[in-house]
Formats: sequence, C-alpha cells, structure tokens
Amino acid sequence: MIVNLSRSLVPVPSGTLKILLSTELAPPTEPVYLSLIIPTYNEGKNILAVVHLLSYLLDEALPNNYELVVIDDDSPDGTWEIAQQLMADYPRLRVMRRQGERGLSTAVIRGWQVAKGQVLGVIDGDLQHPPEVLMKLLKATEQGADLAVASRHVTGGGTSDWRLNRRILSRGAQLLGLIILPSVVGRVSDPMSGYFLVRREAIAGRLMNPLGYKILIEVIGRGEIHQIAEVAYVFQERQEGASKVTWRQYLEYIIHLVQLRFW
Repeated sequence: MIVNLSRSLVPVPSGTLKILLSTELAPPTEPVYLSLIIPTYNEGKNILAVVHLLSYLLDEALPNNYELVVIDDDSPDGTWEIAQQLMADYPRLRVMRRQGERGLSTAVIRGWQVAKGQVLGVIDGDLQHPPEVLMKLLKATEQGADLAVASRHVTGGGTSDWRLNRRILSRGAQLLGLIILPSVVGRVSDPMSGYFLVRREAIAGRLMNPLGYKILIEVIGRGEIHQIAEVAYVFQERQEGASKVTWRQYLEYIIHLVQLRFW
C-alpha cells in the first residue's frame, strides 16, 4: 500500500481552543471510543516504537474503536513524515503537522479538536510513559471515571532514575501549586502528569487557555470533572533523543496556575 503523503495530513484547526461536543462533529465522522494524542518534536527515533506498541495493545482492547493522532510541531528531524509513512501499516493512525504554532499543551488541544473519540487522551512520544499502563486508564474510564490519570505519586508509582535536583523541582512545583490553586492541584496526586484520559463531554464546549506543557491542570481547572481515578506508573528514562524539560517550563507552569486562579 502506498500512502499519498500530500493528502494524508490532518488539517490543523485554527481559532479558539475549544473542543466540540460529540453531537457537533461534522458528518460523516464515525465516532470511536478513544482518541489518543501523541504530541511530538524531534521524536523520529521513537515514533515507530510508540505507534507499534500502542497499536498492538489497542487492537486487542478496542479493535477498530480507537485512533492514534500524532501532532508534530514541524520537527527538524521530520518526525511528522516518518509518522505518515507508518500509516500504511497502521490504519488507525492519523498525523498532523503544525507550522507556526508551537507548544505541547496547544498541540494536545488541537489534536482533541480533530479527534473522534468519546474519551480523549494524551501520551508522550518518547516511551517515558509505559504504553501498557494505558489499559488500566481505559478500565477506569469504562468504570465511570471522568478523568483517569497515570500518577508517579501513588503506591506502585515512581521515577526510574531521576536526579535529586529534578525530583526537588517536581515536588516543589507541586507544593507551590497547592498553595496557589489548591482546589485544582489538590484533586490529584500528580498534577504535573502528562499521561491521562478524559471524557470528551467533561471538557467540550469550554474555552481552553493553556500555557506551557502541563495540560492536566488546565483540564481539571476548566473542565467539569467529577470522578477521578489514578493509576500508578513508573516514569521511564528516554530511550532515544534528549529531554525537553527546561527551567522555562517550570516558570510557565507557575504563571499558568496564577491564570487559572485569577482569570
């Protein structure tokens, strides 16, 4: 099978960051249970393994009832093009290439804007989020959770080999969040998690205004989230590529908390 690369990209939405209700999806959209967003930037060395592992698990758990949506921020290493070439072997895969708009949080929301799923999710494209944990998150949504979060801070969770300074930064950011916005940050043990599933109806129709890369607090702060489930996972070290964590991201996290508190 030959993929026509000129036509296989998903168009990039524009305008406000608002997710449609299921009833607003344009026909002939066929809904699926799960739409899982994989935001990427220079993940060309990892994307095949991520897509393969997720497809293997979901083909068994949700046959023909899911989609994987890679949202790439025009990576210099051509991650988006590598992902496109995988579409021949992975028919549940869709790919978006963003140009002129950057940032993990907005990438996730743009992905959710084109998604067909009743449940919307996000997972890193670098294998630091174990794909097998997704099965436990799915089970939680099937049992009624509005939000299912993979957490490093519940029994059985943790980080594989973080340096002390990164552990201190992460915990410090969480404690600061509890001071600035306890009603949001205090609802989950790992508010900085980037691995979770949320019911579409819990966030659809609400104007989102994320900043930085911690999308979960935006979902909790602006969504109608009642029942939350947490699933333990161990954050893995990168197999390929370099970490994208910077001091600027922690600063954006703090500014985002202030925005949610006062605006």
